[in-house]
Amino acid sequence: MRLLINHLIYIFPNSQSINKGIYLVLAFTLSYFGYSNSMVSNMSTFKYDSNGAIAYAYLIANIKIDGNSSDWPKDLTKFSIEDVPFGDHPKNKDDFSAHFQVGYNLSEQSLYVLVTVIDDSHIVDTTEKADWNTQDTYNLYVDGQHSPKGSGLDLYQFGENYKEMMDPTTSWDPETKNHSWDQLEIKFSRKGTTTIYECKIKLTGQLAEGKTIGIDHVIIDKDEDDPTTNTFISWGKGGGKSQSSSRLGDVILMKTKETTGKLSGRLAWKDKTIKGYPNNIRFTSTTNPSLWTQASVDSTGIYQIDLPAGEYTISSAQKFYNQDNKAFRIDTKNSQQKVTVSDNNTITAPVITLSIVPELDLIAKKGILHEFDDNKEALVDQFIKAYQEYYQIPGVSLALIKDGKLAYHQTYGVKNAYTEEKVDETTLFEAASITKPVFGFAVMRLVERGEIDLDKPLYEYLPFEDIAHDERYKLITARHVLTHKTGFPNWAWMNEDGKLDIKFTPGTNYNYSGEGFEYLKRVVAHITKKDINVLLKEEALTPLGLEHTYFEKNDYLKKVVANGHFDNMATRTQLPDRAGMAWSMHTEAKIFTNFLLGLSTKKGLKPETYKQMFNIETEIPKDKGENRPGWEEYFGLSIHMEKTPFGNTFGHGGNNGDFKCLARMYQDLNMGFVVFTNSDKGDQLYNALIEFLITGKINKS
Repeated sequence: MRLLINHLIYIFPNSQSINKGIYLVLAFTLSYFGYSNSMVSNMSTFKYDSNGAIAYAYLIANIKIDGNSSDWPKDLTKFSIEDVPFGDHPKNKDDFSAHFQVGYNLSEQSLYVLVTVIDDSHIVDTTEKADWNTQDTYNLYVDGQHSPKGSGLDLYQFGENYKEMMDPTTSWDPETKNHSWDQLEIKFSRKGTTTIYECKIKLTGQLAEGKTIGIDHVIIDKDEDDPTTNTFISWGKGGGKSQSSSRLGDVILMKTKETTGKLSGRLAWKDKTIKGYPNNIRFTSTTNPSLWTQASVDSTGIYQIDLPAGEYTISSAQKFYNQDNKAFRIDTKNSQQKVTVSDNNTITAPVITLSIVPELDLIAKKGILHEFDDNKEALVDQFIKAYQEYYQIPGVSLALIKDGKLAYHQTYGVKNAYTEEKVDETTLFEAASITKPVFGFAVMRLVERGEIDLDKPLYEYLPFEDIAHDERYKLITARHVLTHKTGFPNWAWMNEDGKLDIKFTPGTNYNYSGEGFEYLKRVVAHITKKDINVLLKEEALTPLGLEHTYFEKNDYLKKVVANGHFDNMATRTQLPDRAGMAWSMHTEAKIFTNFLLGLSTKKGLKPETYKQMFNIETEIPKDKGENRPGWEEYFGLSIHMEKTPFGNTFGHGGNNGDFKCLARMYQDLNMGFVVFTNSDKGDQLYNALIEFLITGKINKS
């Protein structure tokens, strides 16, 4: 799990100063180890689909970018910027409100945007530490390509004393990697309580009548009477806009004097037991595929949209619908309608009946790894590819362990669903929380040499000022960290005030915590006087043979790392600036089998140290209503363990939102597997792998 520095960053991740993990921790709360529901935190409901905001742009000419709106056409529609994705709500319209107008010029291949803000106090940060969130700031998001596959976007951040562009080199889209401020001309002016941001966005080759462009706006307001609080307003709903162009609103480039017709309709499920509806529905012109947009669907399945005249295909914008922790694959081909919209008329579309693709049924009564040989390899490949297709998992690295040795390794699919670059044996994946036991192994090497005492309070090595106000923190030991008994929350940002606290007396209860591992990391670095990466290489990577495994960005990692994906749409490659012991490791399946096999054969530590490491320290409570007789979960010292009808297991799982993975060794069977995926649906695969490889089909009724 990734370290979060600033809980606002999910709205504006800026890779100049923030690693990708900061955003994703907030967008996807996680503590997921593998099979048990008791180990899954609630995820936020951010979806990678359009936010339903639509504007209509007309041809304009003779606009000078000077912060003066007098040369803009008087009849252009004003679109309100009023959603509050985060922070306090404005007190009233005079306190903080905004709207924008938009037009385009074909000969200049430019989109023009005029943003008007009403704000009773305009704050400018004149210090050297001026940033996007320390003053009043305008944030403009642009996706000129607007590909249904999820093209790249640009984020421009502008204030009176601030100008920044999100690092384009982190984009998943080669088209946007060379973008710069040269694409944008912007001027600021303020008169009375009115602020104007006037923009000209150069979109060469991307503007044409009838096309759709992706844009969005987020504006930050600070007030003199409350300098610590930011108020945010956006055009389209939702946050995380810089992570996917599908989270932006849409601007339709209209012909001169062209009008729209109103289209409404509703959704229904063929399977009446499914409750609720997808968030959005998509409309694509049958004669002009570059004209496509989406509308929000309400809780009763009703939608409404204004569109230029023409014939449209209406289809589900989402391939999956989630209910009760289950992902239903929507049969998008058989869940659509065609409808014709005419100018200035209101049309009611036929009801769109959504159907579900039948679930996969590829699991036998007995796991195939028990009697695995070369003849079974084709079955494994068939299984992985079927789950990849069904759950839209772009890339997979899989390694199988049989009789205490590597029995099979294969990579599947693509590193990046947008570019379709293939996964190969050099491709590295985010390991997420699987980082924790690797760090734990290194700590146990120090324990064995007497450099750190598992039961000595950590503050005696290195005080922790952020929590020093609570005397109970002086009880926290390395053992508490490695067994998740510190009393810390998983991450401080999860608290309402965003501050670190202690939930219970350390050592008396269980609460999974990344914060504890980060504290122990600082202690270990302080004790050894070594950079944590050097320490990890000496105490874990080299002893266990984990080659090509990294914890923070470097030139090699930039070349081989996979992109993460949400709903099969690639995310930014924003590698960690510094090693995080709870979340930042990058590796792949074949390499990581060395960790499982090393622990299985008690490599690198004395037998008595291994006995400590695998001693049951923490019993993990079962979820309410969970009924799995014969299955119990525990923590040793950083190792997740499980008692099952198939014997004892050890390992760990990881979930960084757009990467999900699992490493599991069945000790009594002397076999196991490691699987890494670059997808938010990766857990669907590895939970099925447990049955396919080991347990056989489990009756979940």
